[in-house]
Amino acid sequence: MTLFLTFYLLLIGLILGSFYNVVGLRVPKGELFKQERSYCPNCHQSLRWYELIPIFSYILQKGRCLHCQQKISPLYPLMELFSGLSFSYSYWVFGFQPSLILALLLLSMFHIIIVSDLRYMVIPDKVLLFFTVLFVIYRFVYPTVPWWGSVVGALTGLIGTAVIIVISRGGMGGGDMKLFAVIGLALGTKLLLLTFFLATFIGAIVNLTLIFFKVISRDNPVPFGPYIAAGGAVAIFYGSDLIDWYLNRFF
Repeated sequence: MTLFLTFYLLLIGLILGSFYNVVGLRVPKGELFKQERSYCPNCHQSLRWYELIPIFSYILQKGRCLHCQQKISPLYPLMELFSGLSFSYSYWVFGFQPSLILALLLLSMFHIIIVSDLRYMVIPDKVLLFFTVLFVIYRFVYPTVPWWGSVVGALTGLIGTAVIIVISRGGMGGGDMKLFAVIGLALGTKLLLLTFFLATFIGAIVNLTLIFFKVISRDNPVPFGPYIAAGGAVAIFYGSDLIDWYLNRFF
């Protein structure tokens, strides 16, 4: 049964991942409900059902649009795979526990944010507001211990990041600040701080690597949302263990 449900959530994640790609691409442009059918961003031709099968359509079409033959960004299948694998891994780790719902909501939000931030360098307020409502409901049903932990986490994410923005004179954006507030609401202060540390660490390593290989220059603006998502994903699955290891190791 466990194997079946793991595979089932893999399929659900792949399907939802395809939808999240659309949300991440359309919401910043205000086009989410303007056109029901998915379309090629180059020739704007509506796509047929067999062009929308997660991952497989990309492979069968050799990474190109069937209509205009322009290359399709590998971001689409990679993000579909991200949701599929992360959904199934969430069940593998948490089973049918309330924490599974929290993990799936966070990972869904991260997917949309990665797509929109990589494409437009924007973290949409509408996406954050939508998930904020869901996390408020979740924390009302399954409160942190103590119950005000999620409130403190949200305020820490909001105020703490605002201070960093002021000190760094715009080193981070308003979208990052709001995202940290939402993560604090969902995970509480400890896992929020871990997310911030991991996001900064991962971002520094990746950016220095890209600069070293001259993929980007020091002057290139780099979206921070994907690094926050990466740090948050690690915090979801391993945060408590990492914090316990750190405290036992150094204190």
